[in-house]
Amino acid sequence: MSGAWALDRGTDLTSTAYERIEELFVSMRIAPGAELRTQDLQALVGIGRTPVHQAVRRLAAETLMEIQPRNGLRVSPIDLSREKRLALLRRDLDRFVAAAAIGNMTSNQRAALHHLKRRLETEGAAMDVDAFNVVDKYFDKLLIHASGERFLERVLSPLHAIARRIGYLNLKHITGRDGLDTTIERHLAIMEWVLRGNEEKACAASDALIGLSISMLDQLEEQIDPALLDVRFATHGAPVQHSAARLPEPVTPAVTSAG
Repeated sequence: MSGAWALDRGTDLTSTAYERIEELFVSMRIAPGAELRTQDLQALVGIGRTPVHQAVRRLAAETLMEIQPRNGLRVSPIDLSREKRLALLRRDLDRFVAAAAIGNMTSNQRAALHHLKRRLETEGAAMDVDAFNVVDKYFDKLLIHASGERFLERVLSPLHAIARRIGYLNLKHITGRDGLDTTIERHLAIMEWVLRGNEEKACAASDALIGLSISMLDQLEEQIDPALLDVRFATHGAPVQHSAARLPEPVTPAVTSAG
């Protein structure tokens, strides 16, 4: 469907609204630091007020958005120092998930991981960052579910979204194709060692991926236009307001199989 999302099957509207807004956040189609209204998000994701409002409350609790007085919203800007600290937190949690997944993965989850690995191996070279992020999100959720500690999804979901936004910005403006190829290689290494059941090497591969994320943050600190971290740095420091007319049109997201 051009210019709009079809409703996702088997998912409640609040969850659908959350997923769609998170995708806009990761791909920076709502820019860091941008101010907008709930009505703007409704138009962007094609869902009514109540589900969007509930999704925004969750996004605000996860620090991906800030709720302003009188129904105003702000997309959380990129704070490089904070996100380096969050990367270290994510390192410990991701290591735990990788190790736990090895011990608890079901046959169906193992089949799904094999499928995902083959997809990256055969299609990775042709993927752009948006297509990769769809696979990456599915991979994150798959390992969390396989770990047997599903409450971690609420903790790790925003950390992963923040990391994907950083990766998106770096790959689009600094490292490009080479950076994406390296990112895919790091993910394939985690998949390989989880499937082989080698906890030590799976955790080391997970740590290596976090190390790549931290190096991307360092590159952004040295090279990126500050206005891409926070739109309020644009136009000589004057705050930038985003109206509905200036926001990008929604697009149809890529669809992955359920494994």
